Amino acid sequence: MKLNLQSIIRSYGIVIAFVMICAVMAVLSPVFLTVTNVLNVIRQSSIFGIMAIGMTFVILTGGIDLSVGSILAVVGAVSAGMLKGGMELLPVVSLALAIGVSCGLANGVLITVGRIAPFVVTLGMMSIARSLTLIYTTGYPISGFAGTFRFIGGGDILGVPFPIVLFLLTASIAWVILTQTRMGRYTYAIGGNEETVKLSGINADFYKTTVYVISGITAAISALILTSRLNSAEPMAGQGYELDVIAAVVIGGTSLNGGRGSVWGTLVGALLIGVINNGMNLLGIPPYFQLLVKGFIIIGAVLLDRLRED
Repeated sequence: MKLNLQSIIRSYGIVIAFVMICAVMAVLSPVFLTVTNVLNVIRQSSIFGIMAIGMTFVILTGGIDLSVGSILAVVGAVSAGMLKGGMELLPVVSLALAIGVSCGLANGVLITVGRIAPFVVTLGMMSIARSLTLIYTTGYPISGFAGTFRFIGGGDILGVPFPIVLFLLTASIAWVILTQTRMGRYTYAIGGNEETVKLSGINADFYKTTVYVISGITAAISALILTSRLNSAEPMAGQGYELDVIAAVVIGGTSLNGGRGSVWGTLVGALLIGVINNGMNLLGIPPYFQLLVKGFIIIGAVLLDRLRED
């Protein structure tokens, strides 16, 4: 019985925690389970949730990417600037994705070719991208866009907000990649034992670089959603998002040591973080206390990750 209980907690612990927290919030706030609020929670979760899906690839290899929030900011700022300059939507989206790819590629190459620790490289990219954002915007927001761009963050398809559609589509594509392709198998293998992968004749550096490119792409997608939804590109956009992103991935069951985890676990983890953020706002908890709660959540997630591996 004890083993069965442990197995259930290990397999479905995140889902159980999600349901319990939702139940508590429904009791504490009658607004929580309204359709409007539920859609708002999922819509808000989609922004950092999409980045968390990209981060899942990175952490599965045993890496980390601290630069996603700053990449979001620089992509949002440049995209906003191009829109204000008269560029059409499709070229703007293409440029945004290209910036995300470039930042991710720079991270990956420095980590694999330069043999620098992921923590150091992505910490440096976090600072560089944030600085470039402030230089580009001169510290002021860029606001006011056409309705076609605003559809990305504020439109809906058959009553479902478009950011949620993008969130589920990104999760589905990532699931296919991780479970049905060579890229996915090698991602798990590198996290399990990178040296063995290299001895097998597999170009581990290529696949490690690719996961950082994927992380950059998902940060760019989130940047487009956030900028569109706010109708503004803020110089400090995305600050602190890396905390929610990493917490969502680890809470969702992905091991910080690599080699174990899933996209759907990350999706539930992102929704759990979104519910907690929304719940604290509904209960009127001051922002500085919310940071305290998030800090404990991250430490708790890492502790749970350790316990799962014991």
